[in-house]
Amino acid sequence: MTDELELLLDEATEKMEKAIKHLEHELSHLRAGRANPALLDGIHIDYYGSSTPLAQVSNINTPDAKSIIIQPWEKNLLGIIEKAILAANIGFTPVNNGEVIRINIPPLTEERRHQLVKQVKQEGETAKISVRGTRKWVNDELKGLLKDGLAEDEEKNGEKLIQEMTDKHISRIDKVVDQKEKEIMTV
Repeated sequence: MTDELELLLDEATEKMEKAIKHLEHELSHLRAGRANPALLDGIHIDYYGSSTPLAQVSNINTPDAKSIIIQPWEKNLLGIIEKAILAANIGFTPVNNGEVIRINIPPLTEERRHQLVKQVKQEGETAKISVRGTRKWVNDELKGLLKDGLAEDEEKNGEKLIQEMTDKHISRIDKVVDQKEKEIMTV
């Protein structure tokens, strides 16, 4: 295998891995009916004049499957955090008891579970499109290398390898999507 082909396949692997990492990141923000600190990842508060992620000014714990407890490092942040959670419009009502903020996670309705499954499948399809786009890019590059003097059997070998890589990554995407779907549909 030529160096050009190896570099091309390495870059393709990197792009496909990024697509899967992005999918996992997006799915971590979907509420599956159980408490998860990642649900609060997008929330920032004004901390001494700068926008700071909630996780950097407090402890975020999940004592059970239905609640999240936020314990700020400074008591004066309780009201600010409470307002930020409400402003984020993530569907939770924070309860401030003067010490910590508790968020009770309501159970998902059957209809909402089906909506979330559709959303998960859409995210999975987006990741698959990204992987297939990478395959198309590599195949186009291979055709360009063929014109520049790459041996025809090397080009065919490269196409075969990129197809195997694509199949492997799409299979991984399917597994991630199936796992999240099971998590959502489990009552």
